[in-house]
Amino acid sequence: MNKVIVIANQKGGVGKTTTAVNLAAGLAATKRRVLLVDLDPQGNATSATGISNKEPLSLYHHYFENKTLNECIYQTSDGYSVIPGGEELIALDVAIRNDNNQGFFSNSLKEIEGLFDYTLIDTPPTLNQLTLEGLSCSSGTLIPLQCEYYSLEGVIGLMKTIQTLSEKSMSSNRVIGIVRTMVDMRNNLAKEVSDELEKHFTNLIFNTLIPRNVKLAEAPSHGVSGIKYMPNSYGAKAYLALAGELIRRVEYD
Repeated sequence: MNKVIVIANQKGGVGKTTTAVNLAAGLAATKRRVLLVDLDPQGNATSATGISNKEPLSLYHHYFENKTLNECIYQTSDGYSVIPGGEELIALDVAIRNDNNQGFFSNSLKEIEGLFDYTLIDTPPTLNQLTLEGLSCSSGTLIPLQCEYYSLEGVIGLMKTIQTLSEKSMSSNRVIGIVRTMVDMRNNLAKEVSDELEKHFTNLIFNTLIPRNVKLAEAPSHGVSGIKYMPNSYGAKAYLALAGELIRRVEYD
């Protein structure tokens, strides 16, 4: 059964897209069939996949031009598939609201039911209609969090949104877990925030820490994940460990 997981945080700069791309690659390395959906108009996840098509079809073309979802899926050299994103998704965000077509992506995913083991959705760092589409169509949310105090506010806000969607019967989404990103435990603040997270979100915190790592930052410019770019780097090993921890959490719990 396809596990649809949205990767979200209402705060930008927390390693959300890096987590989406490298988690997709990590899951693919375990022979899972993985689809990454780029719902962010910035299209950073798409850039990191290195797909050669200069003007790939996206959910914009699926919505406005009746392209099938399958036509919008591309293969990456990392072994996972991707539905690209880009600036055209801004128009899609407006259209879904104006057409009162909330839940459109949930219905679209039925087209590819059975083709993937995991669908990961990279969302914008804002609470717009595209983010709500991602939250509504997924069964779980993974929250990347940089270990600083302002990031905690983003987590609490997102959890409230998920709860509201659930109360209005718009989603069966639940928070799968919180992953600490860009961690440098030599930094006292990072350690303090990490300790606070473990205290307040004991059952949600992933054990895996994603370190601040140069190779992870370099990889997107080469159109690959950090796992493919430098598999022996600390960052790559951390995301492989996170993939294993996610599998244990959602497949065996």
